[in-house]
Amino acid sequence: MTARDDQYSKAIRASLQLMKEEGPEPILELVQSRLRRASLEVTADELLELLTTGEFNAPERVAFHLALAGWDQDVEPDWASGTLAGTAERREHVLELLGFNSEHGAAITGEYPPELAGNVEIVEPDWDPWYTAERRAANSFYWDEYRGVLESKLDPAALASLDSVTTNIVSRLADPTATEPYQSKGLVVGHVQSGKTTNFTGVVAKAIDSGYRLIIVLTGTVELLRRQTQRRLDMELIGEENILGGRDRNDPAALQDIDYAGDGDQDWADGKFVSHGDAFRGVASIPEIRRLTGKSDDYKRLRAGLDALDFRVGNELRNPQLKVWHESNLFGTDVRIAVIKKNKAVMEKLVQDLRNVRARLDEIPTLIIDDEADQASVNTTNPRRRKTKEDSERTAINGLISKMLSEIKRSQYIGYTATPFANVFVSPDDSEDIFPKDFIISLNPPAAYMGGRDFHDLDGLEDDAVGDPASSNEAAFIRDLRADADEADDEIRTAVDMFVLTGAIKLWRARHGYVVPTRHHTMLVHETVSQADHKVLAARIRDIFAKADYTAPATLARLRDAFQAEVLPVSEARTWDAPLPADFRDLITDVGESVDRITHSGDPVTVVNGDKDSEYNQVDFDKGSVWRVLVGGTKLSRGFTVEGLTITYYRRKALAADTLMQMGRWFGYRPGYRDLVRLYIARNVTHGRKVVDLYEAFESIVQDEEAFRDQLQKFASLESDGQPAVRPIHVPPLVFQQLPWLKPTSPNKMYNAELDFMGEGGVLKDFPMHPDRGDGSVNAKHFSLVSQWLTRLGAVQEFEHLDERTQTPRTFMGRTAIVSAAEMLEVLEGFTFADVYNFEPTLEMVRRAMAEETLTEWVVLVPDLGTPRRPAVERVVEGTSVQVLRRTRRSDRVGFAGSSPRQRDAVEHIGGNPQRRGGASAAALYAPTRGAMLLTFAADPAGADSNPSALPDPAAARDIATLFSLVLPRDSAPRGRIGFRVKDQKRAGAAIVPADSP
Repeated sequence: MTARDDQYSKAIRASLQLMKEEGPEPILELVQSRLRRASLEVTADELLELLTTGEFNAPERVAFHLALAGWDQDVEPDWASGTLAGTAERREHVLELLGFNSEHGAAITGEYPPELAGNVEIVEPDWDPWYTAERRAANSFYWDEYRGVLESKLDPAALASLDSVTTNIVSRLADPTATEPYQSKGLVVGHVQSGKTTNFTGVVAKAIDSGYRLIIVLTGTVELLRRQTQRRLDMELIGEENILGGRDRNDPAALQDIDYAGDGDQDWADGKFVSHGDAFRGVASIPEIRRLTGKSDDYKRLRAGLDALDFRVGNELRNPQLKVWHESNLFGTDVRIAVIKKNKAVMEKLVQDLRNVRARLDEIPTLIIDDEADQASVNTTNPRRRKTKEDSERTAINGLISKMLSEIKRSQYIGYTATPFANVFVSPDDSEDIFPKDFIISLNPPAAYMGGRDFHDLDGLEDDAVGDPASSNEAAFIRDLRADADEADDEIRTAVDMFVLTGAIKLWRARHGYVVPTRHHTMLVHETVSQADHKVLAARIRDIFAKADYTAPATLARLRDAFQAEVLPVSEARTWDAPLPADFRDLITDVGESVDRITHSGDPVTVVNGDKDSEYNQVDFDKGSVWRVLVGGTKLSRGFTVEGLTITYYRRKALAADTLMQMGRWFGYRPGYRDLVRLYIARNVTHGRKVVDLYEAFESIVQDEEAFRDQLQKFASLESDGQPAVRPIHVPPLVFQQLPWLKPTSPNKMYNAELDFMGEGGVLKDFPMHPDRGDGSVNAKHFSLVSQWLTRLGAVQEFEHLDERTQTPRTFMGRTAIVSAAEMLEVLEGFTFADVYNFEPTLEMVRRAMAEETLTEWVVLVPDLGTPRRPAVERVVEGTSVQVLRRTRRSDRVGFAGSSPRQRDAVEHIGGNPQRRGGASAAALYAPTRGAMLLTFAADPAGADSNPSALPDPAAARDIATLFSLVLPRDSAPRGRIGFRVKDQKRAGAAIVPADSP
């Protein structure tokens, strides 16, 4: 950079600094005024060029991106003019305030696209907005320090989004200086391996700055997980000075018993722990942090050292006559922080010590962060089942959390989880303790996150896209395991080969300057929870690895074939962030290094399946490089971040939804190697008498969670009267109780809220929650209800839809019938759904639309299921010919998968959604008060075979499942409508009421 360029850069950055407190103002004028001092000029076009071209990490561009993203997400700035954070309107307003014209503004947005709102907030409407901009500006030391750490890790948009959501979370807590104590309880719903720790570390930083003086972080139940969390907080937030406690960093004798400094920690030696600088010790408003737990030490009884926990010892309080929480005292006190396992003995020690300090517990503003909040914290055990040791531990830990909350009156509770159902279905007996009564926030993961949607084709595929890795996530990332576990050596060897090969590709990319992490490269093998089985399986993998002989020509030829057949088609099908070598021969050297790294310790396999520290030290990702095959069970399935995970071999038989989701260790961030990730998963696991396709089981869970999050997204906005459409106490009725082990109600209590009506106009909704087939009588009943319409179908018509992959219109054929709203309602009221599903809110929405005369009739569309390449299967059922599709029942619960994407556009267009392509036929069928039904039939014979071709002709109605999707007229609920009612009007604000309430 020339001296002249440097002056331009400094002028831009200085101008942005001036705007930091006041908000955006005409940037060109500010930059010009600064440059004139150096006899330099800049035009609007030149300024635009400085901000949109050149080195992406140039200081002026980074500063501008950070400022722009911050303004995008600022919650309630004075300059916002009513625009909401995270919206296109906010970005447009910011650019206008900065003085950019529309053309320049479009260029800025093209270069720095905004992170539009994705985090969903369900909150109680009545709260004290104490955490104001002035309050945040007055004390922001620890947040500013943590933000500085994150600036090198997160892109500015993601950092601004984190800043915004953590501000919202802290603002929902109680004011730590308030005269009257209040306990706020909330739930933050992230995604598996998506960065929840980063979020709650930001919350802790802001809570400390705002006055919270006791921080308790509850981690999982394994010591290594506690250590991981302790280290993250120490390294990124607490910092060197607080860890050293006044000792000289350069005096080896003084550091012998100090974490990280005294044990040769490489990251400490390399200066990777945040350093706050000596100045912060002399500023009274910046508290020091006293660590009550350490790198290797969970909480221990303080006994004589209780002073470390006590605020009323020595001269810590400026005015001992006032309460600890009084503003004149609080901001002169130190912070106490404990990172502890959810372990009964450990938590009892902390509770006992808290009782023994001289400061009254109700004086101490306390924040309790419960990581993996659905593990151990929640009482969801079935009371009729004999309690296991794990159940008893869960009950004990829940009781200890309750004790802390009841005794520390100024404590706030925030649960963090990736599997929200257990927490919103918390047992009524625990609801007063940890039910998220004040807020539920669903986090939207950054674009770099690779989650459930990335491994499944949730929106369906066109027939010609099935098996194409350009369009199908299943084709790209999923590899089927079909062999019995005892006969799976070939499948294991294939997965191990891919582990070696992908490691070599990572090394090749790193050698050629592409950004890809190579410190860790791992393969996860999860087949059973039995520790004895783990030992046998690990020996089996070692034997397969040894016999592979990765230096032999035959083995290299096998890797070459895998490269050409498995890697190239995926990597060439899409645009990834790193390329492949042109020829496998370019990888030979890297294959050798990959094998060397995997066998560096003499053993390519590590078994991780217990609570003992020794079993985890081999996979302590902080200590050194890990290139290993990890064999384990439950201990590898929750909270444990498997760094560098690229290959997963999964056969675990678990049918509880949250248990399965927590095993999704393959979710996460895969910078530079997304195209190399592979999941080898069993498609035919025997579970009792049931054969389970684990991939389909995962898919149905992902669909359920996305549907839950979508509902929160849809109804999180305020109603016209300013009240929220959904409050936290309303959330349980929105969740289908599909997990039989959950206890959503107790014999003497029940949820007070129940869903009254719900619907969204112009949007298709599937209703696949049919009960188990049984003797087929429900199938026969459903077919008889709709068979009258089949004889009234008109001539074949052509409909259009948009191919999402190619963005080109396609067509399908179908026939329609018009039925009155009253006739449709009578049929719908006759359908039977699974006990876990409540269809009544949809029926009530239909009734309301009819009463309001926004719904008078329905178009029933029965599509032609065939394609030119694949004719439809036709069978005569009760004298009527119908086309039958193959749609298997879900393997892990009742019901079927959703409708085909091919017909959705046309049905939604008929229902009044102008954004959907339906063609001339759909347009002709549209009327403002018409709804639309997509009606199809699936083979559902007794037994597992759902192939329509296997059905006899004629087919029995008991072997045909009637599936439908509905689209209400858009004008019936253009923005979506939802309503709740309470069971006990006298307790309208309560989440739980006695079961005998009226």
